[in-house]
This record gives sequence, structure tokens and C-alpha cells, in this order.
Amino acid sequence: MPNMKNAVKKVKVNAKKKISNNEFEASMKTAIKNTEKAVKNNDKSKASDEFKKAIKRIDKAAAKGVIHKNASARHKSNLAKKVNEME
Repeated sequence: MPNMKNAVKKVKVNAKKKISNNEFEASMKTAIKNTEKAVKNNDKSKASDEFKKAIKRIDKAAAKGVIHKNASARHKSNLAKKVNEME
């Protein structure tokens, strides 16, 4: 247990940030999975809609610093390839 006042505060701040970061990452992963599921089912319109949602969530996670910008680019590129191969 931290003894100094600033260390106590840092523990509280880290706990709040962890919850927030987990929400961003979970919503991003869910959007990616939904896109991949639509691609697997050969549903072009749903895949494109889910792709747009996934891009938005990936960008949001990268902007908040939850994932690195290169990881963001990699996720978007991989999804784009999968969606574009359907057409």
C-alpha cells in the first residue's frame, strides 16, 4: 500500500484509466470480430457497415493511446483486405 499522498492518488488514477482503456479495447475487438463474422457469412452490406464502425473504434482507441498507431494501421489494413476480397 502506498504511503505518500501522490502515490495514493496515482493508484486511484491508474484504476480509473484501466477501466476506461478496457472499454475502448473491448469495443474495438468486438467491432473487428463483427466485421470478420460478416465477411465469413458473405454479407457485403453488413460487412461494409461493420467495417465503418470498426474503423471508427480503432481510430478512437489509437487516439486515446490504448493501442499504438501502427497497431491501429495494421488492424485497419487487415480488415480492409478482408472486406475488399469479398467484392
